[in-house]
Amino acid sequence: MRKALLPALITIATLLLVVRIFYLQVVDETLKLKSENNAIKKKYEYPERGYIYDRNGKLLVANQASYDIMVIPREVKNTDTLEFCQLLNITKEDFIKKIEKATVYSPRLPSVFLSQLNKNEFAAFQEKIRKYEGFYFQKRSLRDYEVNFGANIFGFITQVNEKLIEKNPYYNSGDLIGKQGVEQSYENLLRGIKGVKYLQKDKHNREIGSYKSGKYDTIAVQGQDINLTIDAEIQKYGEELMINKRGGIVAIEPKSGEILALVTAPSYDPGILVGRQRSKNYTQLYRDSIAKPLYDRGLLAEYPPGSPFKILTGLVALQEGVIDYNTTVFCNRGFSYARGRFMGCHCHGGALQLHRGIFESCNSYFATAYMKTINKYAKPAYAVDVWSNHLKSFGLGQFMGYDLPIGKRGLVPTSKTYKRMYPNGGWRSTAIVSNAIGQGEVLMTPIQLANMMATVANEGYYYTPHIIKKIEGIPIESKFTTKHTTTIDKKFFKPIISGLFDVYNLGTARGLRVEGIEICGKTGTAENFTKIGGVRVKMEDHSIFVAFAPMNNPKIAIAVMVENGGYGATIAGPIASLMIEKYLRHKITRVDLEKRILATSLQGRYAKLGGLSETVKLQLKIADSLQKLKTGTPKKVLLTTDTIKEKKLASQSNEKPKYNK
Repeated sequence: MRKALLPALITIATLLLVVRIFYLQVVDETLKLKSENNAIKKKYEYPERGYIYDRNGKLLVANQASYDIMVIPREVKNTDTLEFCQLLNITKEDFIKKIEKATVYSPRLPSVFLSQLNKNEFAAFQEKIRKYEGFYFQKRSLRDYEVNFGANIFGFITQVNEKLIEKNPYYNSGDLIGKQGVEQSYENLLRGIKGVKYLQKDKHNREIGSYKSGKYDTIAVQGQDINLTIDAEIQKYGEELMINKRGGIVAIEPKSGEILALVTAPSYDPGILVGRQRSKNYTQLYRDSIAKPLYDRGLLAEYPPGSPFKILTGLVALQEGVIDYNTTVFCNRGFSYARGRFMGCHCHGGALQLHRGIFESCNSYFATAYMKTINKYAKPAYAVDVWSNHLKSFGLGQFMGYDLPIGKRGLVPTSKTYKRMYPNGGWRSTAIVSNAIGQGEVLMTPIQLANMMATVANEGYYYTPHIIKKIEGIPIESKFTTKHTTTIDKKFFKPIISGLFDVYNLGTARGLRVEGIEICGKTGTAENFTKIGGVRVKMEDHSIFVAFAPMNNPKIAIAVMVENGGYGATIAGPIASLMIEKYLRHKITRVDLEKRILATSLQGRYAKLGGLSETVKLQLKIADSLQKLKTGTPKKVLLTTDTIKEKKLASQSNEKPKYNK
């Protein structure tokens, strides 16, 4: 038996090899196709990318025809370079550089010589393309933006680089790919599937027809259309309210986690990153290191949360049982602690309980609640980790898992944080009491602040924020429909919500009420420090406001952060009220607030902080470029918070602001 085993194995293996070789050589002709590659030309047919709609079916992003001039370097012969360059409006030096670059990639394979020509630019060249051996055109589709807002949401389309081509065999030189925003997150769906045609060539390298009568040809499949959760109306409105300001606005539907608005300021018209001027325009935006229009402050900017953090301080203290609704704290316009140290407070003072502590935003009350939370346990390190774990159950201190390609964790300090800060130990609650009012080591992004308010509105749970609402025939990922429950009991949210409601009726936002809408909110003024010449310098405070509405059936939760905006009720608060009314009613009754915010510019303050933004220059330069894009008619103008008025404002930077804190 053993003697027969080895010959049997050899026989079986030999039979398998023979069958495989027969299949590859006789049955399967794909290897033959590859072996005949020198006589066969691949021609790709590029599909349209999927369209992008908002939550209500409004078309945001479509497509327009575009043409790439392709080159196969070794086939370029007898070219009238001067005429060729004149037709395409390039210099001879450009011609030589592009040919050299294509040759480095491959002398035998096609490369993009000149990309993204519109119909007008391509028309003149099309008539004479047969004169230029080695050149042909490839039709593609470029994005056609139907709106001039939401650039940070959409992202943009750009050519793939060589590293990506090496990693992903789907892409070839000159192919387009989505970068940033939903274009990147949903690239595999939006791009569709390329079609391929195999064309046979004769010995003179001329096309003589389809290979094998098109047996191996495939047709292009258009990309999937997608609906975003964004409400186009309030997204546009939010960007208008943030003109001449810097910061972010994030609005979320509490019951679903759907992102209704994701505003970053300054922003730009997405249409300027389409066409032959795309690279030049992108470079100018990228180099604006002052205003940073490519930096999505709603997702990336980490700020001290200020007074809105008192909501969490109160909830954790209630959960830990160190305070209740009737716990009374006396405030003498501040809180004394640790050998004469004093934390100032702007409330009216006197004896306060939880409800009044919230709507008057009393530092003394929440500093006391925080210290009781930490002092509950014998070891401060353990206590901080208990506190930290409560905060993390709100999605803080971590990537939130939303469906956009960028983000920051924020910071929720733990015992490890303070072991690094105090390597010799000895720290206790008095050393970290600033956390109580959102001014310690805690950092949050605007989307985390908005999600915090959505969680409070839901009385203890949230859904992972997301920007995709519908993809035809494809279910939404389950992680976006999975409920996340906090460590705080539901019963503790009611008194907090009651206090937030009276912020609008009796407290710091009473001047921001909208008749007929029950809004719960919290003002915030976060201290802002920077280093100048190695010295820590206090700058103008950030203006923060968080809210949700209506109180009993929340449909929108929102966070507004305005850099160097001063008190929360000055700029961020009015913006939140206006955004809420716009979403719920589709109109504005607080016209007084609207006029004031639209007229408010902080460019004078920003000029003091670090010079003028390069985006002003970009706006002037791009105005002419937009005239020539697409059909040659201007469709939109650049939308940016750094307007032409910036230079004038900078010259007036020594004037006092025209509004009061």
